[in-house]
This record gives sequence, structure tokens and C-alpha cells, in this order.
Amino acid sequence: MNILNNIFSKVFPSAQATVDNAVDAVKDKVENITASVKNTVSSGSEKVQDKVEQSASAIDVTSILENLAKKHPETLNWKTSIVDLLKLLGIDSSLDARKNLAKELNYPGNTDDTAAMNTWLIKEVMKKIAEKGGNITHLFS
Repeated sequence: MNILNNIFSKVFPSAQATVDNAVDAVKDKVENITASVKNTVSSGSEKVQDKVEQSASAIDVTSILENLAKKHPETLNWKTSIVDLLKLLGIDSSLDARKNLAKELNYPGNTDDTAAMNTWLIKEVMKKIAEKGGNITHLFS
């Protein structure tokens, strides 16, 4: 599993399971219906998928992370530090791990400039969480 997917699994554990289960259930129903009825059900399955994706997009990632931070033994600045975010999620935060994450996310800079890389990584990871459906807007207000 790549590092970004590991982050997603920590931030969206139940939401991803809900989406996967709903998609599988819809696929099973569609496969069992005759071709003449399939078009009608297909539009219904799209509505189910849309509703599942909407519920996944309503996930308040900030609250999830803040609750984790309250339980963590260290005070972590996870909103602005990729190292602290990874620690909070129980993911390897070593320099090698961060360089691997930078490679996964196509970091355009020099990974030897760790300060610049880390700043870019936290912004890019938060952007990816938002793209995946996490509500992090009030982190940036």
C-alpha cells in the first residue's frame, strides 16, 4: 500500500468501506436484472452512488484529526507539519518515508531541501484529502 492510500485509510476508514460496499451491492443488483430493465436500474444505481459519494464528502476530517490529536501523547502541529500529521496517523514519518511520499505525489523540487519538501507535502496531502471527499475547508479559514 502506498503512503497516500495509507493516509486515506486512516482518515476515511468507515467512509471508504461504506462506498465500497454500496458500489458492490449496486453492481450485484445490476448484474442480476434483465437487459430490458437494466437501463432503468442503472439510473437508480447512479443515484445510489451519488448519495454514497455525497455522504463520504460530508466527512469532517478536521474533527477526526482533532479528536485523534486530543488522544495523542504528544502535542502535534498536524495542520502545518507533514511529520506531525504522519505521527498522528501512526504512519512512518521518517525522511525516507517522506521522500517516498514526495515521489508518489510527483514532488517537483529537490527532496534534499527537506523544509521546502515538507511544506509542499502537507499542502498536497491536504489537497488530496479534500479531493477524496474530506471536508478540511475550515483548516484554511
